[in-house]
Amino acid sequence: MPTPQKAAIIEETRQNLENAQGVVLADYRGITVQQFGKLRAQLRNSGVTLKVIKNTLVQRAANEAGIQGLDPYLKGPTAVAFSYDDPVAPAKMMSQAARELRKIEIKAGVLGKQAIDARGVRELSDLPSREVLLSKVVGTFNAPIQQLAWVLNAPLGNLARVLDQVRIQKEQENPA
Repeated sequence: MPTPQKAAIIEETRQNLENAQGVVLADYRGITVQQFGKLRAQLRNSGVTLKVIKNTLVQRAANEAGIQGLDPYLKGPTAVAFSYDDPVAPAKMMSQAARELRKIEIKAGVLGKQAIDARGVRELSDLPSREVLLSKVVGTFNAPIQQLAWVLNAPLGNLARVLDQVRIQKEQENPA
């Protein structure tokens, strides 16, 4: 039976796991307190929450949330990054931190209710951002509209050029 404090952490972590769009687990061994604080601030600015939670508590919270497959990754110190808006944000930010600091090791991630390994997290981090994907979708929808506008404007442009040629021809025939 967990203590009331541990039960509260388990409940909070369960809620975070259920509400998060994306979750990344990482080993933070070897980074300084200042580096960890800076990382936490960078993640917070991107809408990602970083928490250090005991592995047994993460395991219990994940089981209560219906997430299976995290047990093999819950060894050593674990920092958990949660994002409630963007499923790719924690993967991108933690992968970037792992490249910069070289001491953070991505262990695993959770996407929806599915556990993914470190390779899956890296692949997720390579996806374009949500804004880029949305702009591509808008561009795809916008292209046919632009072509339609060009086709509809072409006869008007041709008419204007013909009328201008007629005007020039009339001016040449009847100099004033």
